[in-house]
Amino acid sequence: MGGRESTIRKVSYGLDQEEKVTVLQGVKLSDDVLQRMRESGSQSSEKSPPPKPGSQKTDPGPTRPSPAEMQEELRKRFEREQGLVREELARMARREKEAGADDLKPAVLRERARTREELEKAQNLAKQLARKDAELKHLAAFYKEQLQLMEKKNMDYYQQTSEMYNEAATKAEGSMKARNTLPICPELQSQVLNCYKENRHQTLHCSSLAKEYMNCINSAKKNTMVNHG
Repeated sequence: MGGRESTIRKVSYGLDQEEKVTVLQGVKLSDDVLQRMRESGSQSSEKSPPPKPGSQKTDPGPTRPSPAEMQEELRKRFEREQGLVREELARMARREKEAGADDLKPAVLRERARTREELEKAQNLAKQLARKDAELKHLAAFYKEQLQLMEKKNMDYYQQTSEMYNEAATKAEGSMKARNTLPICPELQSQVLNCYKENRHQTLHCSSLAKEYMNCINSAKKNTMVNHG
């Protein structure tokens, strides 16, 4: 038993024909314990209640114990034998501990190594997940910055287009005689203004309308120059 680590034992009992514990699976009982268990069973079987005074008038024969009494006697006997088994297990555990608790089994060492390896794998996986999370956050910040830059460029383009339109309109008004004229590309102008009002934080959606509006202004400007050239 020396050289083994003390462990919790699973014990089961076996009964013979006389309802005595003779088999203890997982533990080999010493001869002393078995002898004490036999003596305990024989003493309990020899005990019988003394006859009551005045009860010798009739002798109906030996009385058999009732099933309840037999069950109670078996229970008491089992408890006594179980106590002896516990004492033997305690002595065995003490002897194993004294023989060398630090001398572990190879299986225990392998289990500890496997547990340590699984712990290292879990730690490495946690580090990998942390790196992935940091990369995703970096990409999210990068795309957000790029979107803001595109929206700013789109807004600058719209302002530039509006300034060019106003400048062209001013020049056209100065070169032409006073007369009633219609606004240039009024429908597209209205659509562009409404689009920017509805998409203040997503002005990129209005880029196609702004380009179409700019092309319309340039076409109108060319037509004006041709007609008044």
